[in-house]
Amino acid sequence: MRRPAETTGPGIVGTLPPAATRLRRFTAAQRWAHRTTAVLMGVCVATAACLYVPQLAQLVGRRALVVALHEWSGLALPAPVLAGLASRALRTDLGLLNRFGRHDRDWLRAVLRRDPRPGARPAGKFNAGQKIYASWLAGSTLVMLGTGLLMWFTHLTPLVWRTSATFVHDWLALTMGVVIAGHVGMALADPEARRGMRTGAVSREWAEREHALWRP
Repeated sequence: MRRPAETTGPGIVGTLPPAATRLRRFTAAQRWAHRTTAVLMGVCVATAACLYVPQLAQLVGRRALVVALHEWSGLALPAPVLAGLASRALRTDLGLLNRFGRHDRDWLRAVLRRDPRPGARPAGKFNAGQKIYASWLAGSTLVMLGTGLLMWFTHLTPLVWRTSATFVHDWLALTMGVVIAGHVGMALADPEARRGMRTGAVSREWAEREHALWRP
């Protein structure tokens, strides 16, 4: 069926504009929460490296300041997401991240088989890998916060608790650093995904290829 003509000016007749080529993926509140969390996490990782790597500790110095930055950035880490809960879009996305379906199992099987075809990796707004990463990072952040408080307020707990908390905190921090580095590496390999987080919109072609089950 032909599109009806549309008058665009005196004596000028044109056609209706084509469908939008970009889709809204994230709101301003969602992007703010992501960026602020990323900054706080970056401060935590950087200060942790300065505290535990002797070469960095000598280079930076001012250990008391580094410790204070590490402690307060860690305490503030949940704040952006908690503040972002005022956004309906963010609450909706948290629900999507917390829900696994049959297509997520298909996505994981395709990854394990190293099947690169987009059709073999069905995904909604978020794929199974993003859901696992978000769930793991949220749980790890809470564990890091709890163990960090036990290490901070040493007079409130017995020695065995503080020793155990230090062990868990240190090794989980190392694991988080590796996983976050992988997350950053995957983001660098997908310019359109980064553009979506930066501007809030993605191309329709990218969405149909990478997130075929997503219905904006």
